[in-house]
Amino acid sequence: MPVQPWFTDAKLGIFVHWGIYAVDGVQESWSFYDDIVPHDQYMSQLDRFTASRYDPREWAKLFTRAGARYAVLTSRHHDGVALWDTAHGDLNVGRDLIAGYADALREQGLKVGLYYSHSDWNHPDYASTRKPGRPPELEDNRYSEVAAEFEDLAAWERFIAYRDGQIRELTSRYKPDLMWFDGEWDRSEEQWRIPELAALIRSETPDVVFNARMLSEGDYATPEQGAPVVPPEGPWELCLTINDSWGHQHRDHNHKSVDQLIRYFTETIGGGGNLLLSVGPREDGTIPAEHAERLEGLGTWIARHAEAVYGTVRGLPAGHHHGPSTLSKDRRTLYLTLFDAPRAEIGVRGLLSSVRRVTVLGSGTELAHRVIGGLHEAPGVLWIQPPAAADLDPHATVLAVELDGELELYRGSGRF
Repeated sequence: MPVQPWFTDAKLGIFVHWGIYAVDGVQESWSFYDDIVPHDQYMSQLDRFTASRYDPREWAKLFTRAGARYAVLTSRHHDGVALWDTAHGDLNVGRDLIAGYADALREQGLKVGLYYSHSDWNHPDYASTRKPGRPPELEDNRYSEVAAEFEDLAAWERFIAYRDGQIRELTSRYKPDLMWFDGEWDRSEEQWRIPELAALIRSETPDVVFNARMLSEGDYATPEQGAPVVPPEGPWELCLTINDSWGHQHRDHNHKSVDQLIRYFTETIGGGGNLLLSVGPREDGTIPAEHAERLEGLGTWIARHAEAVYGTVRGLPAGHHHGPSTLSKDRRTLYLTLFDAPRAEIGVRGLLSSVRRVTVLGSGTELAHRVIGGLHEAPGVLWIQPPAAADLDPHATVLAVELDGELELYRGSGRF
């Protein structure tokens, strides 16, 4: 089945990594798994996690100002600590922090996403088996697996029952539009019972979207942190941190600039993907000012250039234009992004379609253009007059190239 249209139209989502790890500002789950933080010390954060200033309506308003159309909240990370009052398992924050989030997003017209880890490194029945084919010489991690001779398949069945119970709660209570899974590497698709899990979720939310970490049931690719040089075919999403950390780490001040985030965003949507930009709230539920400021800055740019963002599809392949581009759904308007102030005419190669008009998005200023060269089937180069300084956006300028018909491209090598 094709992915739900709202997903490919959304362009921007906000990834909210929030959990007990924000108390001490340590890495979520991995810090105890890799023995960086003692397990007891990590888990002591549960008693100090307050959510005392949590205001999901403020979150939702901020995400809307950022230009996002959906958000994804870590309902339960690999540490097994649930952000709702689950009746399954012993680890949760003692109250429901998800209902307010889901309600607030929907009040703003945003789609509701929930992250859930297949893995649970704190559950007593989780480390009861191991992934098939795992080489025996690899060291076991006590939180995730046991040696082959100690496998306990009855315990694994209990874990699956616990997992299914939590998933039923999430889907029946909050009716998520998107389920964002993680931790799939720890077991095989057969061990996870992926088709059965998908059927369980769809029984409550038939139109739910799954990321690729639902394996054979996934709807879209999920590259992480590294922006792909060659965009994936089909729908995809780049999940990216604002600094270097997913959750709140108060010592991490290596924040990406608004300029950098706009580059990531325009390159991602130009390749047909969505950007899922992560914020890490503090343990009290407040979003750090550095994150909020960058979301506001990105949102201001998107609002000025919304025509080139929403209602578009992936733009020109690499080599036609030096920068990202998007294309209107009717394929009659091409939007070219310029990161730097051009010092000469802007060239676009391989356009078979004739150009009616070129304007600067935002100001509406029309720019002169001409085609030079071309031989037989190979078209000439479209040269566009550079915008005046007054028409340049301080972050990235977008030109709207209106075509006489639908976009047609020449992808050949010319005459030999």
